[in-house]
Amino acid sequence: MERVELTVGLELSRIVYGMWRLGDDKDTSAKRVQAKIEACLEQGITSFDQADIYGGYTAEALLGAALKKAPKLRDQMEIITKCDIIAPIGRYADRTVKYYDTSAAHIVSSIERSLRKLSIDRIDLLLLHRPDPLMDHFETGRALDEAVASGKVRAVGVSNFKPHDWTLLQSAMQTRLATNQIEISLLVNDPMTNGELAFLQELDVPPMAWSPLAGGALLSSGHSQMNAALKKVGKRDGVDSMLVAIAWLLAHPACILPVIGTNTLERIRMMSDAFKVNMDRQTWYELYTAALGHEVP
Repeated sequence: MERVELTVGLELSRIVYGMWRLGDDKDTSAKRVQAKIEACLEQGITSFDQADIYGGYTAEALLGAALKKAPKLRDQMEIITKCDIIAPIGRYADRTVKYYDTSAAHIVSSIERSLRKLSIDRIDLLLLHRPDPLMDHFETGRALDEAVASGKVRAVGVSNFKPHDWTLLQSAMQTRLATNQIEISLLVNDPMTNGELAFLQELDVPPMAWSPLAGGALLSSGHSQMNAALKKVGKRDGVDSMLVAIAWLLAHPACILPVIGTNTLERIRMMSDAFKVNMDRQTWYELYTAALGHEVP
């Protein structure tokens, strides 16, 4: 599996396993989670994406239980998690509204809580989950710098930030932001042309792509033209059509890291087959055209 260096000392596998649906599985036992981790590791997928809010603030603990059961797995993994969303569910059920908190106090407490729930002593990559209109970039930047200096976090980045959000925060930091995890897929392809990917390319920052299958919509009957195009390429190269959509992202020169989330072991075991797709320029544009619904200008 190809690996990508985000910062000095931190590499991620080119494909990342997303754990946002970990709590949706019928079986959330440590044994079941361990099986998913091992299915990833067997094909070189070593990076695992979490967030404190996933599963109604339960997913981190599910991963932590698996790592307690099989602690040797930790040394083979890079663990990513996120903070700053407070939703009126789970431990925040008493809150009256969903909001974001990028205060230093919240970042520090989130790190400590995530370390406990994940049963680890260091987070490999901490991301701010959403831009916060009330962010004091000096306070937030200082808190992220201190998190890295403390050794509790190896690297920091953001998620869903626009270029102006990125530059504001980075201007108040000594630590280089390592990535921006944004929504990118064949159906959500605006970042290809609106400057978001170009901005990260200019900075030589590898982006992460959440929901690379558009929440499964790519494979639904509602997008028949898109589905047919994916199946055509999949049949040609002998891979599942969902992996053609992943290969489309992998082919982009921004060095996108798709975050794929599934609870099905069979699908997990085939994720690296995305590299078997022959994604030449014409194939890439055939899929892009199907996604747009018309030829490019």
